[in-house]
Amino acid sequence: MASIARMLVRRVLILVPLLLGVVLFVFIVMRFSDNKPEYAYFQGANPTQAQIHQFQVENGLLDPLPLRYIRFVGDLLHGDMGTSALTKAPVRTSISTAMPLTLQLTAFGVLIAIGLAVVFGVTAALFRDRWPDQLVRLVSLVGVAAPAFWLALLMIQYLAVDRGWFPTSGYVNPADSPGGWLRSLTLPALALSLPVAAYLTRIIRTSMVEELDKDYVRTAIGSGLPPIVVVGRNVLRNALITPLTVLGLRIGYLLGGAVVIETIFALPGMGQLMINAVRNGDPAVVQGVVLTIATGFVVVNLVIDLLYLLVNPRLRSAA
Repeated sequence: MASIARMLVRRVLILVPLLLGVVLFVFIVMRFSDNKPEYAYFQGANPTQAQIHQFQVENGLLDPLPLRYIRFVGDLLHGDMGTSALTKAPVRTSISTAMPLTLQLTAFGVLIAIGLAVVFGVTAALFRDRWPDQLVRLVSLVGVAAPAFWLALLMIQYLAVDRGWFPTSGYVNPADSPGGWLRSLTLPALALSLPVAAYLTRIIRTSMVEELDKDYVRTAIGSGLPPIVVVGRNVLRNALITPLTVLGLRIGYLLGGAVVIETIFALPGMGQLMINAVRNGDPAVVQGVVLTIATGFVVVNLVIDLLYLLVNPRLRSAA
């Protein structure tokens, strides 16, 4: 337990400067963007130069960049992500409304990706160099190369428009209709998760093959243990250590890919919020969404590191 606690402390200490670096990067990029807060605030009006200057002074937009960054970080620490120049509502409110849907879509996609990858990766390894293995490897290769937005368009055409099994767009609140909620998220989650599932399938297949070739597997089976017990209890657990490290990066891909998928399926999540903010020139909302997604990516990778520590006893002893 002491080793786990030390590792946890080290990971958290690394997380702090990493988050500050993410905030700094987003801050600098947004400050050099053409979408300026003063122009967004007066959008649709014809302000004078004096009015623009007064807005800049009142909001500290003419202060030196280091001072503005410190003030920006201080506001974030107090939960203040700014105010939308268009709606005049706090950015935090808009994000808290859109975030649950994006989290639902990402979590659904992760579950689908893990389930498919484990089933097909293990199957390919157990039937190594036979036709099930060749088929899985071919399909996974196509899946890795297929963009999520292209899969989304195909699914809309063949599963929603032609057959009517799923809605083409829109979102149903689970409190209103659990079945409608499941149908509204199935196609977006599938389109988002299939490339990730294909990539993880190849990783799991390789890890399983390497593990099956080790001496302890032959010894266990030779001693009379059923192969299904050896594979399920030992081989699969050891083989999933490597894919677990890859999963953290893939979850980040899912968070980023949700922006495109939500736009295609007209889902009112973080992606739709950011696209609308970019289109309407609302820099505070864009900045808030990017920061939230980037922070989520960093935190997810921290959680994956801790899970990797828990399932890998060699790292615990090294810690």
